[in-house]
Amino acid sequence: MAVDVETITDSKLTAGAKIPVKWVAFFIVIGAILPFVVGGYTAFQGTLIMIYAIAILGLNLLTGFNGQFSLGHSAFYAIGAYTAAILVYHLNFPVYVTIPIGGIICFVAGFLFGLPALRLEGLYLALATFALAVAVPQILKSSHLEELTGGVQGLDIFRPDVPAFLVDNFGLTMDQWWYLITFVIMLLLFWAAWNLINSRSGRAMMAIRDNPIAAKSMGINTALYKSLTFGVSAFYTGIAGAIAAIVIEFVAPDSFTFQLSILLFIGLVIGGTGSIWGAIFGGFFILTVPNFAEEISTGLSYAIFGVILILVIYVMPSGFAGLVNMLRVRLRKIFRTTS
Repeated sequence: MAVDVETITDSKLTAGAKIPVKWVAFFIVIGAILPFVVGGYTAFQGTLIMIYAIAILGLNLLTGFNGQFSLGHSAFYAIGAYTAAILVYHLNFPVYVTIPIGGIICFVAGFLFGLPALRLEGLYLALATFALAVAVPQILKSSHLEELTGGVQGLDIFRPDVPAFLVDNFGLTMDQWWYLITFVIMLLLFWAAWNLINSRSGRAMMAIRDNPIAAKSMGINTALYKSLTFGVSAFYTGIAGAIAAIVIEFVAPDSFTFQLSILLFIGLVIGGTGSIWGAIFGGFFILTVPNFAEEISTGLSYAIFGVILILVIYVMPSGFAGLVNMLRVRLRKIFRTTS
């Protein structure tokens, strides 16, 4: 007789899904104030960090919480970005509408890709997603799609003006406006991910990750959950790509190479596999550290980045979220022994 996944109570299944409310409130307050106390360029950098955080969270839902390995999320990032750019450039869609459309298109693409990928696991799935990441930029460069995608030259799009009442009453700049939009979208997506992970479906996802055979014996439809998780993961990454296209105001195939997939994977590991809020630190890392390495030495930037990455992994083998959790546990023990 199949056992309902709701009966699973193993604490490991919800590891990384618990977020203290007081820290969430603190983060929201600081995040909302930040664009008003920093310069325009810093606000723009903060927007990019949040975009990467959304994409990393999407990858984490697939890899960290469901156990499917992907090296092809740059493809979904590109699909989301080009969906927004094409709708704005060719069809004059409002930019705000293109963001959810980009996510929906990527959800469908991810779900359909996940169906044949059900037969693949581990390194074979990684190879299939690698092929996807390599193929998509070449497809976007194709002369057959040049009228639609702009070919190698890409597409230029322009953000609409900030609403007049916000400029008149609050003096809001373009960078501040899109920072706040991205911040709100990120909070909504993080909240949705938290609810998903703590739901029956989320426990089914993590049961599949921990033991697919046992999960199937309990009546979990592993094929359906794997495909849906692929779709949801692609949805998050597509949303990130659509926002990036609008904020940067330009898309080109060379912006979505396999290197982007590697950076997202690095952000996943650095932030903490199986952690929701760790994606923010992962986004911060992959945006700032490569730039820092290039400032030190342009010719040796990759070598410096590699050394920094090795040191960070050595110090934080469980990622930033794991380090914070470890420090929190040790501090509690210290306070208990001293009290």
